[in-house]
Amino acid sequence: MIKILLVEDDTSIVTTLTAFLKTEGFDVIWAPGQTTAMTKIENEAFELALIDISLKDGNGYAVCAAIKSQKPDIPVIFVTASGDEYSVVTGLDMGADDYISKPFRPREMLSRIKSVMRRTHKSSDIVELGPVKIDTTRANVSRNGEEIILSALEYRLLLLFANNQGVVLTRSKLLQDLWDVGGEYVNDNTLTVYIKRLREKIEDDPAEPTLIRTIRGFGYKAGE
Repeated sequence: MIKILLVEDDTSIVTTLTAFLKTEGFDVIWAPGQTTAMTKIENEAFELALIDISLKDGNGYAVCAAIKSQKPDIPVIFVTASGDEYSVVTGLDMGADDYISKPFRPREMLSRIKSVMRRTHKSSDIVELGPVKIDTTRANVSRNGEEIILSALEYRLLLLFANNQGVVLTRSKLLQDLWDVGGEYVNDNTLTVYIKRLREKIEDDPAEPTLIRTIRGFGYKAGE
């Protein structure tokens, strides 16, 4: 799973973006300010950094400089609320690979992340659920080498299960996560339909599922 260092002091953005990126197959390491970020840079492995320029504790420029000094191959995307030319130019001159202005939509951020990772030649990250392989960089799903075509909501649902293997997910949890990250209204009946469709595409026998099992009275469980 690709790890992203998120340096941001706005907890509402952190909560929303972390939930969204998790369903898209990323793992998020959070640092609320410069001091914590410096510790994370020293002690954590990550493949990309999202850095807010304006921080209550320090600033994003110093964090970017530390990353480019210690881990020059790690791409950096600056997040700026000002959007002024000086901030953007300064960030890019320091070695940042891209920038995005607040407010932004989560899918816009996802597009920037994937674009930067392609440009910096980061390899694809594969998440597996039994014989099902999910290439989270290309949003490609295959089973035993054959591509599976999923709708956007089916893909997000599959990632939720694949990233939480061995954990019982309640229907309310699934509904909450799908609503939070997708911006689509998903009700209880719709969830049942999408789980049925997903099983028909990934299970050997959808009537006797082994990859996504129903735990009666609780919810669903993927994997062992």
